[in-house]
Amino acid sequence: MRRALAALCGSALLAVAGCAPADEPAGRDGVAGTVTVFAAASLTESFRTLGREFEAAHPDATVTFNHAGSSALAAQITQGAPADVFASASPVNMTTVADAGAVAGTPYVIARNQPVIAVPKGNPGRVAGLADLARPGVKVALCAEQVPCGTAARTALATAGVTLTPVTLEQDVKGALAKVRLGEVDAALVYRTDVRPAAADVDAVEFPEAAVAVNDYPIAVLTDAPNPVAARAFVELVRSDRGRAVLAAAGFQQSGRG
Repeated sequence: MRRALAALCGSALLAVAGCAPADEPAGRDGVAGTVTVFAAASLTESFRTLGREFEAAHPDATVTFNHAGSSALAAQITQGAPADVFASASPVNMTTVADAGAVAGTPYVIARNQPVIAVPKGNPGRVAGLADLARPGVKVALCAEQVPCGTAARTALATAGVTLTPVTLEQDVKGALAKVRLGEVDAALVYRTDVRPAAADVDAVEFPEAAVAVNDYPIAVLTDAPNPVAARAFVELVRSDRGRAVLAAAGFQQSGRG
């Protein structure tokens, strides 16, 4: 009888604890499990830093990232890919997801970013501005037009009145930058934030037309988020003073919103 009663008590305790092992209690704030974040490729370094800090603050939670071009991520989400959070390099791609009914609440703009010309270390081609990209023999990489970095590049080029034919169109900004690092092109139009972690191999050339090609970066919890509690907590971290500091250290401009 005592053994049966003890077993019943043990079962009741496990039920109250959510069947969690005694040495692995659930977090008091309820943040646990995996949170899947779909984020623009240009957010890779900043979000990996914030992901580690999130996991340190919530030991029962794990952050998984899917980094790619924002247009590709938006397509994956609208086609049903399971994700908790979407952070886009452009409001256009966030609108695509929102129009599909996949955004919970209102997206928040967390940062801004602008293009620069990435050139090999030392700038051997002496590229000083956008006009130099149209010189004969200069090989240029751009992002594909549907990708936010591609849209920004074309806006800047049109403003400068420069027409060029890129030798490659990449699906995200990391791909365009890789072409410079590998010596396959003389220059690429990428984000300022992408050149910083590649500073050992690449220099950034600023140009005035970049001011009209600045992209806002919105973030949102998704409607069908498998882990909405952890999703909201991650978004709160990104929006916090700490999150803004990490983004600023990477070269992102403060949005003044979100």
